[in-house]
Amino acid sequence: MNAEAKKMSLTTRVLVGMVLGIVTGFAIRLLFGEEGFVNEYIVNGLFDVGGQIFVASLKMLVVPLVFVSLVCGTSSLKDIATLGRLGSKTLMFYLGTTALAITLAMSLALLFGPGKGADLSAASTFTATEAPTLGEVIVDMFPTNPISSMAEGNTLQIIIFALLFGIAISASGQPGERVAAFFRDLNEVILKLVALLMNLAPYGVCDVKSYEALFTAQRVNHLYHQMNLGA
Repeated sequence: MNAEAKKMSLTTRVLVGMVLGIVTGFAIRLLFGEEGFVNEYIVNGLFDVGGQIFVASLKMLVVPLVFVSLVCGTSSLKDIATLGRLGSKTLMFYLGTTALAITLAMSLALLFGPGKGADLSAASTFTATEAPTLGEVIVDMFPTNPISSMAEGNTLQIIIFALLFGIAISASGQPGERVAAFFRDLNEVILKLVALLMNLAPYGVCDVKSYEALFTAQRVNHLYHQMNLGA
């Protein structure tokens, strides 16, 4: 069994966990209904807590993974001009995909007219906030406190700081080499942590899907009873 599990790819195991979670959730609701023990220890205990821990663990990886990997990549570029060309291409790609997404969204909105004919009288008190200027957007990209940016999960500010920090490492000679070596080792450790958590992904996905399936089954059951009562 273990040998077969090792042969399965991570994607396959995650899909199996997803299907197993959905089946488990519906089966538990079908067999046990809404018993107090099931809701307290299975639904709100095992599945809810396990799923939240899994999601929190994934979020935990974002900031260190982005920061350390970008520092490693930037500091390894000995030619700053190479970084400039790479940054320009990345910026153009980002702006191009953003423009494409906006164009597609506006085209679909004009084509299908979502919300057309809806009564918006209840939303008449809504006051739109003023959009920031281009200058404010650019200034906001640069963190005043990188630690605070990491704590808040401000990815764009983290990226800017990581790029600047990597450039400084690359331009610092021998001291920069020592710092770069530390970040390369740290990157290996973080990637190992990612691998460990990804090996647990099938179980986390199973918990999340079981929790969702339990509540979906509950809503379907309530809807069914309401329809019967109405009939």
